Amino acid sequence: MRKNSVKNDKRPINVGISDLLVFRFPITAISSITHRIAGVALFVGIAFMLYALQLSLTSEQGFDSVVSAIKSPLGMLVTVGLLSALSFHFVAGIKHLFMDLGMGETIEGGAFASKLVFLFSAILIFLSALWVFS
Repeated sequence: MRKNSVKNDKRPINVGISDLLVFRFPITAISSITHRIAGVALFVGIAFMLYALQLSLTSEQGFDSVVSAIKSPLGMLVTVGLLSALSFHFVAGIKHLFMDLGMGETIEGGAFASKLVFLFSAILIFLSALWVFS
């Protein structure tokens, strides 16, 4: 007979997409995931930025079409989105440089640094949105 009916199984469990919505991630994990998402957004955005640069350098009409596309509401939203990704990725990258120097390697220090990343990037995102929409 078994004395303990609690299952003591150390094997990993399968996690689905719906399970990810239930988990409560620490702020350090949220910061890390967001840093990666911002990097992917920048990587994809580079293709659009290079196309706009190429189009703007071909002729005066190409330059005018890029300027009008950027000044459209959708263009301004895309611009703010790319600037937001750049701001967050830049600030989180600075945090990683400090961590490489040995600063903020504790759990408390990492959580504090992640909060600072969100604060400073929010300030930069707000300022970039003011700049684009003004």
